[in-house]
Amino acid sequence: MTILGSGDHEQMKPYILIVEDEEDIAESLRYNLEREGFKSRIAESGEKGLRMALDENRPPSILLLDIMLPGMNGIELCRRLRKEPTTEKIPVIMLTARASESDKIEGLDIGADDYITKPFSLKEVIARVRAVLRRVDRDDMERYEDERLKVDFIEMRAHCDGNEVKLTRKEFGLLTHLTKNAGRVATRQNLLDNVWGYSYFGDTRTLDVHIRRLRQKLGDCGDCIETVVGVGYRFVGYQSQD
Repeated sequence: MTILGSGDHEQMKPYILIVEDEEDIAESLRYNLEREGFKSRIAESGEKGLRMALDENRPPSILLLDIMLPGMNGIELCRRLRKEPTTEKIPVIMLTARASESDKIEGLDIGADDYITKPFSLKEVIARVRAVLRRVDRDDMERYEDERLKVDFIEMRAHCDGNEVKLTRKEFGLLTHLTKNAGRVATRQNLLDNVWGYSYFGDTRTLDVHIRRLRQKLGDCGDCIETVVGVGYRFVGYQSQD
């Protein structure tokens, strides 16, 4: 099997943009992130955060974004970032004192990648940053190929034995997540979180139905998805019998 990337990338140390108006919190985040080897910058308002995020000469690798900001709030800033071609894929982790379920759902629904409530552990923030950056690295893959199955993540198209497979967005999302984590077990909850989003609160039967339909549509390539009983699913790709 082959995972193909998007070519040469500029070698830059991850730069984290901290959009936070409380100076003590912002400086504490910067200090601890830089101790862990990250570069960081601080924006004290939503407007300044937007300008810095849109700087094509020095775009951030990830944003740590407070919601309650002077001027443009974090929700509006995240919404703006998701509309701009140059920033739509920059990961956003929201840091906020607004801890209600509806607040979390709103943040995640408008495009945040993660949501951490105040007061928070700095170790947890750093762990979440690392996890999101690892996910971004995987997301740089453009396509997957083996002897039978081809998946183009950019064009959102899949082919089995040369024949195009028509998939819904959820089905393609499942195939993408499983393929990019080939060989690893994906728990049901992990798949729900990554494909349906953290705001999904339904049962796992919905996932099982979608996996069954995905396998059916993949036809002879359907056995590339293996059931791990009691846990979830694993992508194994084409298994040669030679």
